[in-house]
Amino acid sequence: MWSVSEWVSNGHLPTAEVVQELVAEAHGRFAPVLDGQVADYIPALAAAAPEHFGLCVSSCGGALFEAGEARVAFSIQSISKPFLFALICQAIGEQEAREKLGVNSTGLPFNSVLAVERSGEGLSNPMVNAGAIAATSLAPGASSEDKWAFIQDGFSRFAGRRLEVDGRVFDSELASNRRNAGLATLLSDHDRIWWDPDEATELYTRQCSLSVTAADLAVMAATLANGGRQPVTGEQVIEAIHCQHVLAVMVTAGLYETSGDWLYATGLPGKSGVAGGMITVAPGKGGLATYSPPLDEAGNSVRGQLTARFLSERLGLNLFASRPEGSR
Repeated sequence: MWSVSEWVSNGHLPTAEVVQELVAEAHGRFAPVLDGQVADYIPALAAAAPEHFGLCVSSCGGALFEAGEARVAFSIQSISKPFLFALICQAIGEQEAREKLGVNSTGLPFNSVLAVERSGEGLSNPMVNAGAIAATSLAPGASSEDKWAFIQDGFSRFAGRRLEVDGRVFDSELASNRRNAGLATLLSDHDRIWWDPDEATELYTRQCSLSVTAADLAVMAATLANGGRQPVTGEQVIEAIHCQHVLAVMVTAGLYETSGDWLYATGLPGKSGVAGGMITVAPGKGGLATYSPPLDEAGNSVRGQLTARFLSERLGLNLFASRPEGSR
């Protein structure tokens, strides 16, 4: 029987003054960047202000460092995926979750049908739409409302406050949700969904429509960095063992087909969303979240990626960085 080692990734962020200075510098550096396009395939997202740019760093001790529109609300979208996977691992165990959902990167876009078909068993991973819909179907509960209560409560515990659905975004997504509905049907054909496909798709859409801010996402990310303990409320949201599995899948698939480029640049687990949000997790140190709606061709926030790379370097977060023994 494997046990959790007492030796874990740890360390600390620099002093509060240094962190705040670097957060402010990142905002000043990247706010003028005009690259990227606001997502418009979900009509409600097309109205986002491209100039909005907020960022927040949360330490594992609960200190928050903010700049720009860190308190502007937007829908969580695909950033919901790692937190859903964490809750499902907590509910059914990480091994069963792995067997039912898969954990390998597809190397294909987030909504790819081919990724499901190519696996032969209908497996993908919880960071892409098919795997996330399957994960949603595994939420405990005898009804869709019971399952939703589990999801909403879990996400709210990660955030440290009650999260609510943005009804405008939810209605807009439901009206343009044919691709996800098709993925759910395909999963059903492979016996890889464990609830009614239409209801599972609706639940997944609802969770993507939860309204958050960059400050919310920073503490949610810091919870994954902090062994599952919410840094502001002190609540143990999930067991520590589940964090390492969630972060492992984020490393390989959090930015879909560009995950390798992301890891090469930052050395950290990350996750993006089409509303312009992005999280980065530094195990044992804290979480970074950004909000900036313009996206690149892969659907990842342009300013968010620039900010994560800059702060990973300047805050010393890269998990793969090292110095020769004895050097300064």
